[in-house]
Amino acid sequence: MIARLAPKPDLSHQFIDRVSGAVEPERLLYDRHIRWLYSDVREYAPRVFRWLTHSTHANDLLARINFDRPFRYRGGELASLAQRAGLDLEELAEPLPPAPTWRQVFCRKIRYWETRPLPLDPRAILSPADSRVITGPLHEGQPLPIKNKFFDLDELVGPETGVQHKFRDGQWAIFRLTPENYHYNHVPVSGVVTAIYSLEGGYHSCNPTVAQSGFDSLSKNLRVVTLIDTEVPGGSRVGTMAMIEVTALLIGKVEQCYSQHAYDDPLEVYKGLFLHRGAVKSLFEPGSSTIVLLFEPNRISVDEDLLANQSRLDVVSRFTSVFGYPMNETQVRVRSQFAVACHQGDRS
Repeated sequence: MIARLAPKPDLSHQFIDRVSGAVEPERLLYDRHIRWLYSDVREYAPRVFRWLTHSTHANDLLARINFDRPFRYRGGELASLAQRAGLDLEELAEPLPPAPTWRQVFCRKIRYWETRPLPLDPRAILSPADSRVITGPLHEGQPLPIKNKFFDLDELVGPETGVQHKFRDGQWAIFRLTPENYHYNHVPVSGVVTAIYSLEGGYHSCNPTVAQSGFDSLSKNLRVVTLIDTEVPGGSRVGTMAMIEVTALLIGKVEQCYSQHAYDDPLEVYKGLFLHRGAVKSLFEPGSSTIVLLFEPNRISVDEDLLANQSRLDVVSRFTSVFGYPMNETQVRVRSQFAVACHQGDRS
């Protein structure tokens, strides 16, 4: 039994940097332990598996152990940590302490109004986070079978909500944050909140290994669903968009802190609130997780470079092994253009 419960060797996972086009390796945090958890522990110790992935107390305890101690790093200087973690200290809006905790690094604020300027095209739909993105159509099996791979639509948005029909045959996009990323989420479109609600669930990992294991973590985890009507004055005119903020292992909270200007005067997001494209919406605390965006049919056109990257043959992606054909992530920056709106007159 001991031999069967030993973590297995690491496997590769790569992504594409959008700016350079280069294929980059990803160092998946706790990768061997995650694969061990979702294979041997899940099979041979189901009670332990459930405690680790469903208990709020267990999740909070693990988060405190991992994220609330001062980070110890060689070199003794914050610059050494920045180099190791890939942080850009020049973009910080507020300085970090000399010996920060990982929680402080995750929750850092940046001068996004300078370092992540909005696209000039008013039709631009924005990336909600510094993250790695993949996208596809929402009609099952043609060509991307998402059911039981990434998520089940009915379960993801809640079976009692009655909004699922809006997104069938539409478009989905998954933005996966990694530990070094800036962890505030921003609004991808302009419009009025028609509903915001939480759906109960666990705290499963968003590591690509989980998709390989056949586990549907996105619609099983605790998550916050925000529905935004963009067909209003000043809206982005893409119909209704759903923004689903998904918690994960060690990430037990999504703090709603909408700020129209910088991080000033944060508000809880509520029904009837007008959200401005590019503004701060929320914060994953303490670490990284995933955002899913859902769009109605024929309302957006995803940028060609992202689609081309997704189908490249020179990238080793664990998502490719799940689907059997290329499914590569591209690293994108928050508030950068992900797609453009297809207005009524633009659609064929």
